[in-house]
Amino acid sequence: MHNPPALSLRPPGARRVAVLGAGIVGLTTAWQLQRDGFEVTVIDRQHPGQGASFGNGAQLSYAYVQPLADPSIWAQLPKLLLSRESPFSLRLRLDPAQWAWGLRFLAACRADVSARSTATLLALAEESREALQRLLADTRADCDFSASGKLVMYGSEASFAAARQQLDLQRALGGAEQHALSLAECLSIEPALAGSAARYVGGIHTPGECAADCARLCDALHGALQARGVRFVLGAPLGALRREGDRLVAAQAGGDWIEADHFVAALGTGVAAFARQLGARFPVYPLKGYSLTLDVPASGGLAPNVSVTDAQRKVVFARLGQRLRVAGLAELAGHDTRVESHRVEQLRRAAREVFPLACAGTEARPWAGLRPATPTGVPIIGRVDGAPANLLFNAGHGALGFTLAAGSARRVSRQLQGAAEQSRGAPVLTRSAARPAEHSA
Repeated sequence: MHNPPALSLRPPGARRVAVLGAGIVGLTTAWQLQRDGFEVTVIDRQHPGQGASFGNGAQLSYAYVQPLADPSIWAQLPKLLLSRESPFSLRLRLDPAQWAWGLRFLAACRADVSARSTATLLALAEESREALQRLLADTRADCDFSASGKLVMYGSEASFAAARQQLDLQRALGGAEQHALSLAECLSIEPALAGSAARYVGGIHTPGECAADCARLCDALHGALQARGVRFVLGAPLGALRREGDRLVAAQAGGDWIEADHFVAALGTGVAAFARQLGARFPVYPLKGYSLTLDVPASGGLAPNVSVTDAQRKVVFARLGQRLRVAGLAELAGHDTRVESHRVEQLRRAAREVFPLACAGTEARPWAGLRPATPTGVPIIGRVDGAPANLLFNAGHGALGFTLAAGSARRVSRQLQGAAEQSRGAPVLTRSAARPAEHSA
């Protein structure tokens, strides 16, 4: 900076918010904040919805929220480390962040931690269900939304018994309506499973579960927010940061400096590096996932109408109009987004085996993306030690980003409304060109 910073007087209780990230978490945050009276700017290096939101599993799993960190992981470790076909695989790298995250993940693979995480996720999921219903009614977004329920299918009596125990836990915690069903009862709900019935012994049915195309919802939100005056700064990476004392006052993107009274970091897997710029730690690491999108027959009961999860394969199937989204797998393998052919074939094979009459010979459009996961599976919503006081984080949702986004946005807005109320007092003297943060890029 060659000129001394100019001083400006902003009104008390100023409500300018910069949302960093335009995936489903960032966009729902922007929608909630705009609706609650904030002046919002959204910043992202890509078009909205192009990251993990683009090809996700499409299921809105409000009741099925069991975290990946579970005691059963210990018995699976040899397979996770060695098998190319494991639905959850560890690809060890010379990466201290991966090892640190992995150790914290294993420490969370305890029954008591899993139970607490489940309770936390269920509460957030229920809040999210209500918030998303309001968002869809408000925006009338065309995103192939359906509320046809979900079946989680099990291939062994042992896994089905464990699922019933989890059902009992979630029922005790006040979770949504769920039922353990025999194979025959599952087939009566979803006849398209008849071609693979011999693979299963029963399933858990959740009538209230939903599905939608997350990428299409992101597009719809982008348009709706622009029409309501939300500013978008897209196509350039987030650059330097300006900090004054314990407050972040501006962020650089596309050659411009965006000033705000509050910032929300919804940066997906990029949130850990962003936090490090500011001298804070954020325990998120990428979990790489894959999906296929297939065109399916319009009628005849060959393709499912109900969302289906194959519990053994950890593969989900969600109907999106005349398409079927097939998604799953989780690789702890760094920031690599390459679409590996053997993983694509793994999903193709699952689709052919579970719905052979609908998916045999059907052309599939593959995708791979990085889910931002915390070790416990619980997202971090709010302030983080060491970060500026006016910066909130909204990240770490893992595979439940779509499910939890709207509820997380509501919680962020409540926190910022409290902060805005506290600032209503004497006018606040700020510098329009404050000094860069020590750890800025």
